[in-house]
Amino acid sequence: MENDSCSEGAPNATCCGTEELRRLFMAAYVLISVVGLLLNLTALAIFYCNPKAPRSQTTVYMTNLAVADLLLVLTLPARIYHYSGARLNPVLCEVAGLVLLVNMYGSIFFLACMNLDRCLAVCFPLSSRVKAWRKRTPLVCLGVWTLTVGASLPTYLIKKAGGGGQQQQLPQCDCLDRVPVYATQPAAIGATLTVGFGIPLGSMLLCSWCLLRALRRSAAVQMGLVKGKKIRNMMMVNAAVFLLCFLPYHCLLVLIYRGGEEQRQRLMLWYQGSLLIACANAVLDPLVYYFTTQTFKDTMAVGKMRVFHSNSSEEQKRGASAPLNS
Repeated sequence: MENDSCSEGAPNATCCGTEELRRLFMAAYVLISVVGLLLNLTALAIFYCNPKAPRSQTTVYMTNLAVADLLLVLTLPARIYHYSGARLNPVLCEVAGLVLLVNMYGSIFFLACMNLDRCLAVCFPLSSRVKAWRKRTPLVCLGVWTLTVGASLPTYLIKKAGGGGQQQQLPQCDCLDRVPVYATQPAAIGATLTVGFGIPLGSMLLCSWCLLRALRRSAAVQMGLVKGKKIRNMMMVNAAVFLLCFLPYHCLLVLIYRGGEEQRQRLMLWYQGSLLIACANAVLDPLVYYFTTQTFKDTMAVGKMRVFHSNSSEEQKRGASAPLNS
């Protein structure tokens, strides 16, 4: 039974359950690290080395998303080392946890931005404001990096300067297995659930609804020029990946925040599992990219068809109002 709990006398005591579970976590993180590294490096190579790669706002977002996922993957060897039974240096594991969270929320924001950009391009193809906004994509990406780093680092530094007294609650646990002290502070969890997850999720759902509405009204889809089912499947895959990877983690954060000390300890294994699932997003994002690029042209064709019909309608109105030559 000693392997099933955090016994203080055990030299390799961990709060992550049995030895079999630790090996399972280690194997999963190894798989995510290897596959995620290869896929994201391949995506970056395509973006930068392939002259035929499409240069668009989506490409800029996907490049930043690949960088965020790559940085996240680079923190995973620390977790692999931890689940192998070794004890990490406290500073190293805290920095690894912080970098992981920063890049996880970077991925969330970049996914939401891509979805919003696609929605604006299709639903408002003639708007000069939308065109001007889409040209500021590099500034939007810079803002995402500033927000994710700026929102995470100060909370960590303030708690660190204050002594972090809550970190003494599990003296025999590695920091990667402790209750997420920084993430479950009242101010931090409020901002996380609203700005970090709620707003991107709401934006993604709203944009998906707008795109579906545009598809139903699209002449290109009705005429069979564009495969509406394929575009709908793309949106469903994007939403499913987003919910699958990030919803469990945020649900566990709420449960840990609201629970008592004993309940928090029982939830820690589930929390570690939800974090593993969130890290798996670094593997799924490049796969979603390949699927997206095959259907993005069809999605943009819907917007172009809307422009064509708008121009045709205007020309018809002008012709009807023009005086007839006798």
